[in-house]
Amino acid sequence: MDILNLTLKATRITAVLALVLVVGCKNDETKINLKQDAPELGSEKFEEVIWHVKAFHPDGKLLDVKAVDSDGHTYDVKSIQNSDQTSIMDVKAFINGKKIPIKMLVSEDKFLPVKAIADDGTIINIKAITPEGEKLDVKGVRQSGNVIHIRAIAKDGTTYNVEAISPKGWINDVIGIKLLSTPIELTLNGVDVYAHVKSIPQTNQM
Repeated sequence: MDILNLTLKATRITAVLALVLVVGCKNDETKINLKQDAPELGSEKFEEVIWHVKAFHPDGKLLDVKAVDSDGHTYDVKSIQNSDQTSIMDVKAFINGKKIPIKMLVSEDKFLPVKAIADDGTIINIKAITPEGEKLDVKGVRQSGNVIHIRAIAKDGTTYNVEAISPKGWINDVIGIKLLSTPIELTLNGVDVYAHVKSIPQTNQM
């Protein structure tokens, strides 16, 4: 892993995110690879594009990533492209008609929990679900500068990358991004947040 390259990328990401947060701390703009899921130049209105979020293992297995509430109900987790840019996109849970922010929480554990935070402060689990119905934790497992790598973790230690996939098949990595050097990035609806969860164009993480 090229730490210098990751650090430089993370620095650029930090600069872009800082500007976005100053403007409004919502609906981050994004950009993907060479081609984009975007309207033709000159289009006056952009139609929101919803990217699927999946956990992917190199052996070819794809797992659904869902928000799971305390009653066991599952809800979609998606990445939202709301402009013709795809370099930094929000990742949210779609629950009862609302788009609920997903964050990485402050924790003393080895791995950092990835959760959705409802308006009333309720913390909702984010899980990858196997074909057999097993629910795997989704957590931040390793930090490189401002970037925290996110994985779904099976009981046997197998890990799955978490990716956002566009309707046209383009892939972004789902990662944690930290802007501040302090452990608490912000407090959202009463919950201490360690890092933001975003999708960005793929980087060499391994």
